[in-house]
Amino acid sequence: MPVYEGATIDEAIKHGLDVLGLTKDEAEISILDEGKKGFLGIGKKNAQVSIEPTVAEEISEAVEEAVEEVMGEPVTEPVVEKISETAISEELSELDNEEAIKHLAIYLTDITREMGVPALVKIERGDNNLTIFNLETNKQGMLIGKHGKILNALQYLAQVFVHRVAKNKLSVVVNVGNYRQKREEVLVRLAKRTAEKVKETGRPVFLEPMPAFERKMIHSALSYDDYIKTHSEGEEPYRYLVVEPAKKYF
Repeated sequence: MPVYEGATIDEAIKHGLDVLGLTKDEAEISILDEGKKGFLGIGKKNAQVSIEPTVAEEISEAVEEAVEEVMGEPVTEPVVEKISETAISEELSELDNEEAIKHLAIYLTDITREMGVPALVKIERGDNNLTIFNLETNKQGMLIGKHGKILNALQYLAQVFVHRVAKNKLSVVVNVGNYRQKREEVLVRLAKRTAEKVKETGRPVFLEPMPAFERKMIHSALSYDDYIKTHSEGEEPYRYLVVEPAKKYF
């Protein structure tokens, strides 16, 4: 568990956030010790806090929030089905890769327009048959949401769409600005700290649910550590990663 110290709680928090390159909204902060002022410098003790990056919250809630922004009212039925079924034409099925990608770009364009945050969708080809959909808008924050909640909702809807209409299995990522790059840096730091915790305790750590490509980032970051192994459990969109010790070393 990473611990950061300061003369006061606020100073300890500021120090930890500066080291991690995070804001308060991007972190989970626990106060471990409020510290002591001491008398004439005698018995003085620094405040201590633990800071961890916040992992994506439950995607169902994210989808609901995204739709509430579109509809302007609370959601009263399963949101993923509500949007994807009404937005995806029954005629769209068994599409080849390029057609599926084109229609997904149109789908994302329509959703962002209805949200009141119209975005230009630019397609980028990545490694391992990955297609990245970059949403360009002057209101990036409204498409990202707190802790990436709305962006993850759009990501999940994109996966539902492409799995429903494409003939082949396609990997897609929805991105806004450089959010995914920053998120990857946070996840790599999380992966390393989690690995250290597993090696210290000899016990597995269960991370919060996150999109498949984010789980792959953590898996990749730990794939070179012989003392650690990772695997996913659960069903989408609540699938999560388990980081555990390699039995031959423990």
